[in-house]
Amino acid sequence: MTLAKVGSVIGVGQSDYVGDYARVRAGEKPHDSYGYAAVAFRDALADAGIDRDEIDGLIVGPTIAYERTGEILGINPRWGGQADAMLAVIEALMAIKSGMAEVVALVYGNDQRSAAIQYGGPEAMGGNLFLSYVYHAPWGYTSQGALYAMMFRRFMELTGCTERDLGEVAVAQRYAASLNPHALMRKPITIEDYVASRYICEPLHLFDYCLINDGGVVLIIAEAERAKRIAKKTPVLVHGVGRYDLNRGATSLEPRLLDFYRPAQEKCAEQVFNMAGLGPEDMDAVQIYDSFSCHVPFALEGYGYCRTGDVGRFMREDGISLKGKLPVNTGGGHLSETYMQGWNHQVEAVRQVRGECGPRQVEDCRFVHYNSDVAGKAVSIIYGT
Repeated sequence: MTLAKVGSVIGVGQSDYVGDYARVRAGEKPHDSYGYAAVAFRDALADAGIDRDEIDGLIVGPTIAYERTGEILGINPRWGGQADAMLAVIEALMAIKSGMAEVVALVYGNDQRSAAIQYGGPEAMGGNLFLSYVYHAPWGYTSQGALYAMMFRRFMELTGCTERDLGEVAVAQRYAASLNPHALMRKPITIEDYVASRYICEPLHLFDYCLINDGGVVLIIAEAERAKRIAKKTPVLVHGVGRYDLNRGATSLEPRLLDFYRPAQEKCAEQVFNMAGLGPEDMDAVQIYDSFSCHVPFALEGYGYCRTGDVGRFMREDGISLKGKLPVNTGGGHLSETYMQGWNHQVEAVRQVRGECGPRQVEDCRFVHYNSDVAGKAVSIIYGT
């Protein structure tokens, strides 16, 4: 059994990140999470060129309720559920493969900035989502920033990767964002700007942290043959997927602090590349979940884009910007475009394969590898022609 080429993305949509960010900063509340999702859904339908009634499957992100989303969007699916950005794609493909649905809408909305959601501290997300941090509250270790600072500190000691090397991530992604009209942070920065920026949790600087903003994203995935018949634009195939979780020792944070997700990444890479019949050398661009910049060097080594211990040199010399050997997070990622919890990376992947990205377009882009490493869970997807 394989999920290779079972489904294609026929439509993508997003809310007005830039305009809504300005309105929220001015004290307005443009939408709640469902409103952002509805705006993105309308955009995705137009992009796909289909009517709402073509959709017979619905998956919603964890920030909104499944039934309420279906009610607002007017969808009565014969199959549905709830999942994060990465697993939503895999679940949609499984539904298509099994015949439970043919056209699946993946819908996400989040009013995290205007609702003042906490992602750090002992009451982060009500103290439920990030339980492992709450367990460490008596020692003051209650934020994701502290975790990733610890991870990267150890990574530096083991590999020789430096803070300045890590700065290549922020600089490359800000350059990409400068070419992206949908990005929030478009002013380019230099390595000197990065080094001079203040620490938030040493060794991580301000530019190593993701944005927090409101927004919505929708992808529409159709059975591959049906996609050819109904899509307005050329469908983008899902060539392979992979997943591997590290649950042992999770609440002690052991898998992340000691191994940087590496065992999960290696297993996941084996799955996704074998399913697609491709390898790292075939990828024209890579999208990496980047709530913090250090996700990028961890993933580049873990998925085989460079040798273990060589990622500092790879980022510095080979380059991960649009001008480099391996373009990474070509829309600006979570650091500079928008923080949509992994959903926006997939919109960027689809648009790159379609050749729609204007001045930030990767030349002759055929395959884009998206991977996410969150809470010990490694998930990987390859989009392509």
